[in-house]
Amino acid sequence: MQISWLGHSCFLLSSDGGTRIITDPYDVRAYASQLLYRPLDIPADAVTISHTSHGDHNYADGIRDRRLIKTKLKETVFEDVKIYGVASYHDRSHGSDRGDNTIFIFEIDGLIVAHLGDLGHVLNEVQMRAIRSPIDVLLCPIGGNYTIDTNEADEVIKKLKPKIVIPMHYRTAHCKFPIDNVDAFIVGKENVKKLPWYATIDKATLPEQTEVWVMDYRK
Repeated sequence: MQISWLGHSCFLLSSDGGTRIITDPYDVRAYASQLLYRPLDIPADAVTISHTSHGDHNYADGIRDRRLIKTKLKETVFEDVKIYGVASYHDRSHGSDRGDNTIFIFEIDGLIVAHLGDLGHVLNEVQMRAIRSPIDVLLCPIGGNYTIDTNEADEVIKKLKPKIVIPMHYRTAHCKFPIDNVDAFIVGKENVKKLPWYATIDKATLPEQTEVWVMDYRK
């Protein structure tokens, strides 16, 4: 599987069979002064959206050639990828402040990838059971304010025990939201790697201990 970070919470997951899935596509026009990533306008076969209420996560219209837009929990087999959702919340008050959030799980090329969306709370036991599988790659928000913060992200990581953690939804030179930058998350951590905006992940070569991969923004 190849994974590419397109900015914010948006990733391109590409299977060895050629299936291309985009997660949480953003609309830069909706946040012109705050979200300075380049417009997406790229092709993909499927799009997953963790919540439909915010333009920095729901802009499926920016993805060309899409055949599936998935916002629901029901398990779906699309080409060579299995996708299912786990119900969660965008806040710590069971959705009363910012609404619902869907965690999407992808089974792709023998790997289990979890995209936490705009998760706003530490996972409970019901959600842990619903996730079902040991997680190989965790795409995890860390910025706080609108999502879990660095301390809560550490709790989630401790619960899920992924092999690879890729932080997302944090402040960068291209994102001016009032959220923490990635340094607040990686400070004091071992096994931190800095990578370009894309990487190949293979089940056979997963690390034995959890690694944090900080991906660069695509040039």
